[in-house]
Amino acid sequence: MDMLSKDLSYFNLRLQELLNRSFPEKAWDTKFIALRSEWAANAYEEAFKAGNSLEVCDDIANYILYEGLYFSKFDTVLKVVINEFDTIMADEELRPFALKMLAICEPVFQRYTLSQEFVESTDYEILYTELTGTIAIWIEENGLQ
Repeated sequence: MDMLSKDLSYFNLRLQELLNRSFPEKAWDTKFIALRSEWAANAYEEAFKAGNSLEVCDDIANYILYEGLYFSKFDTVLKVVINEFDTIMADEELRPFALKMLAICEPVFQRYTLSQEFVESTDYEILYTELTGTIAIWIEENGLQ
């Protein structure tokens, strides 16, 4: 793909896809998406004009497009739901249930400093355990409604 075909809509679509998949709490934020996409498209164009390779232009644009979107709370909750509770609900219910649990689990996430490296830390295992307990208690009190 050449520089001219990487317009604003290209970056907008790539960011929207990531948000839909891993950051559903941000997927509706059209201002955030538009601003990030514009910044990424401008950065790509400027890097290209400066004589960088297409690979370097992509790297620069991606850094801007995805900045701060390294650790997905939703992906973590979904992983817990799939790994720990998949036997009590149908496969097609896992993602919608995880979306519901994201808000329930938010207070647990607030106790941690989340970063790109967090998944490799020992705190991640503690978070995973706390999320499992929070979801189990919620199911016990509310059922799978």
